[in-house]
Amino acid sequence: MSRPTQNAFVTFCKGMTLSTVSAVFAEAGRPAVAAGESSGWVWVTHDADPGGVSVLDLARDITGFRHADRASDPDRVETVFLASTPACSCPHGQNYMVPHCPEHPFQFAYSHGGFEQTCFNFGARRESRRAGGTADLLVRELLDAGIVGRDTPYDTDPGFNADGALTVRIVTEHFRLPSAVLERVRYPISTTRAHAGGESGT
Repeated sequence: MSRPTQNAFVTFCKGMTLSTVSAVFAEAGRPAVAAGESSGWVWVTHDADPGGVSVLDLARDITGFRHADRASDPDRVETVFLASTPACSCPHGQNYMVPHCPEHPFQFAYSHGGFEQTCFNFGARRESRRAGGTADLLVRELLDAGIVGRDTPYDTDPGFNADGALTVRIVTEHFRLPSAVLERVRYPISTTRAHAGGESGT
């Protein structure tokens, strides 16, 4: 696989073949930049282009009834969406259950049954603003790592998990994602320059 730019989207999927997942995205006008399969997941990557159909929406919708007839295992279709883009700093993007602007999708979303079960951004306490039908899916791991909760390393170390590296590791381990794919799309990102204008971190 060729190495995408830092501003990239990665969608991991179980329950569908690679050719089906690639076809769904292509039919929606979002053909993958790269694709593959590993560790029980198939995956597709996209450049972080806000134009056209949202890749995040496709990552959610592919798990629902609309594509059930194309799934190899309709009852077990699930996706993990990751964005190596800055976290949204727009005011509406900090609220529960309110979609981010197109330039700033959630950096992480887990979908099943046509719904986003868990979604949030990485680093700097953003994980405490979780949304979705099972928003606390990863809360035990996040608590154990001190990323969320009352007593966290943030109290004494403001730079703790600032770039979300620890959170990405937790997500990767929880879902057993092929970490080599994430290394190629340059996770974690720096969030120090994230702002509402859509500029990427460095």
